[in-house]
Amino acid sequence: MTTPDTAADEEAEAATATLASGGRTSFLGFVLRLLARIPFLFVAGRLYGTAEVGRFGYAILVVELTAQLATIGLRRGMADALAREAADPHAGAPPANTVADALLLGLVLAGVGATLLSTWPMLVFPGGTATPIDRLFPFVAVAVALSDISLAALAYRHDIVAQVRARAIVEPWTLSLAAIPAYYLFGGAQGLFASYAASMLAAVAASLWPCFVSYGRPRRWRPHTGRLARLAADNLPRAGADLADWGSRRLDFFILGRFASPEITGIYFVAQNMASMAAKLKNSFDSIIAPLLATAIADGDLAKVAAHVRQVAFWVLTAQFAVVLDLGLTGHASLGLFGPAFPAGAPFFALLLSVELFSSQGAVSEDALVYLRPRTNLAIALAGVVLQAGLTLAFVERYGPYAAAGGLAAAVFVVSLAKSAVLRRVVGASVSGWRPTLFAAAAGAFAVGWGVMHLPAWLATAAPALGWTAARGKAVGEIVELTLGQVAILATFGALIWTIGFTGPDKLLFQARKAARR
Repeated sequence: MTTPDTAADEEAEAATATLASGGRTSFLGFVLRLLARIPFLFVAGRLYGTAEVGRFGYAILVVELTAQLATIGLRRGMADALAREAADPHAGAPPANTVADALLLGLVLAGVGATLLSTWPMLVFPGGTATPIDRLFPFVAVAVALSDISLAALAYRHDIVAQVRARAIVEPWTLSLAAIPAYYLFGGAQGLFASYAASMLAAVAASLWPCFVSYGRPRRWRPHTGRLARLAADNLPRAGADLADWGSRRLDFFILGRFASPEITGIYFVAQNMASMAAKLKNSFDSIIAPLLATAIADGDLAKVAAHVRQVAFWVLTAQFAVVLDLGLTGHASLGLFGPAFPAGAPFFALLLSVELFSSQGAVSEDALVYLRPRTNLAIALAGVVLQAGLTLAFVERYGPYAAAGGLAAAVFVVSLAKSAVLRRVVGASVSGWRPTLFAAAAGAFAVGWGVMHLPAWLATAAPALGWTAARGKAVGEIVELTLGQVAILATFGALIWTIGFTGPDKLLFQARKAARR
């Protein structure tokens, strides 16, 4: 006989298994995206140079901002809209119609934004002239917006494979593979623009088609201005929060680009992209946690909301600790892969990596706040942007990239604390994923990493005894640091956290299929 407590336990385990299954698929996508994006950064740094990379980074910042505005919060709002329709027995429109409304809204808004940027190209290419081809580049924002909305709709049905395919395979590998021929066909930053445009066109095709297959054709659907306006209005608080969060991660680069040389901006762009790999670990869970949170909130089950946030926050922090330690302790050698000028960015690269640890708990908490307290969440996010802008502008002329990274780190830390505190009060339970075992595992990995970090210097000193030159000893040390050293750091952290930190539910992340069969 199944008791209520037993049924509740089974339901909780099933929900955790669903999170684990989606998170594992998305984590695989993160690894694939990392493997594809690093070749692009290598080609961009070595072939195009720091100045062209800086110009490219600024241009895609503006285009992605346009796409972010055009999605008007629908990346997370789709789950809420579809969940409310599913909970309403009187809802007459099929889900495909809601998806069609969202796609049309994104298309119109992105098209308007791209047209404005094409009319005033100095917004995309400051300090330079724009060719007729450059004026077409802003329209890539349409592809970005439609891809985001399509993947959000698929995530509601727990189709994470489509996201992995579009964003972790098709998009980054198209970008990396197109970068070399585009250099010889177009030259300069235009080659990078062409590569990015090709990657996003491929990604939108890989997003729209599975969305159409999953939801089918809209039935008895016609565009309706009032319905689109309601959809936009419902998502405005989420749109503001998404924009503030997105802006906080780009504001440092935007301000630095206005005060620093293209060379410094290019180094910062590569360091920022490497550091953002840790942020994408958290994003790996967005697609699966949003539908589960939306459903739990629609059912009024705040205890389940708190449990989901605690679990995902711990998984994210575990993965991010490993990546931050691995990349941070080997930052000088890692950045050196992209060219001799890039290791200069190692100090602020470490600072950018710390941002991801500061932000993790708040970022997962926000996934619930956008449904429970959207206006409060927006207010906190906007306050964080103001704080970041003030700190960065106050110090950027004197400290350059250190001010940009430091202002971001301080603001993110404050915002994360505030969002976690608000959610804890709303749900009436702890939402923290921080555990003492994370620090214990990190301490062990740091000890190994400290030795790994000093390998090049030690081998350079010992080179004469080995019959090598100092330069050869240092080069060999860097190779060992980037291969066996990084593996040793990850292995140490992984072994410790698995042994002393993971309980039964935590291990479902690696046993999702088994859990799902029970």
